[in-house]
Amino acid sequence: MVSCDEKTGIQALEREITLMKPGQEERQDNSYERHGTQCLIANFEVATGKIIAPSIGDTRTEEDFVRHVQQTVEQDPRAEWVFVVDQLNTHQSAGLVEWVSQSCEIKIELGVKGESGILKSMETRREFLSDPAHRIRFIYTPKHASWLNQVEIWFSILVKRLLKRLSVKSTQELKEKMVAFIDYFNRLMAKPFKWTYKGRPLQA
Repeated sequence: MVSCDEKTGIQALEREITLMKPGQEERQDNSYERHGTQCLIANFEVATGKIIAPSIGDTRTEEDFVRHVQQTVEQDPRAEWVFVVDQLNTHQSAGLVEWVSQSCEIKIELGVKGESGILKSMETRREFLSDPAHRIRFIYTPKHASWLNQVEIWFSILVKRLLKRLSVKSTQELKEKMVAFIDYFNRLMAKPFKWTYKGRPLQA
């Protein structure tokens, strides 16, 4: 089971930084140069607390998400996979239905997008994608409740530990820094999050 979502518009900012020296903290000037943005699609593995098969790119399209799910499943192609996602349209796309149908060898007529069958609407596609009989399936969080998805907690860690103070000169450098942080996090920081029913905030 993985909690999956996108963090979009991650800015590649080249900041004016005065480095730390004896008796003086590091300081950031308000000015910066913007070098574009990247989108991170991340999977938080609930059982281990690790980020697996992340995707980082320029866009967040239907094709990007299908490709991301495909590369995730390729980590263990015959396993059962459960993706916890919000109800974004790209998480309920015709392309995703077609890929799941092919990957799970489901031999049924899918219909025509916008007209008939499973592909007709987001509702019919969501019903198919969340079918518990499928080896690859999706659990959708309620509308306006994406905070129930554990990967959102990890995104806050990413911001606090890396992005808040990061200065880079290109989107490629931003991508490399995020990949390096994910590797560091998986090796030294990863652990399952503690869910609690006692009213206290989730602890990262």
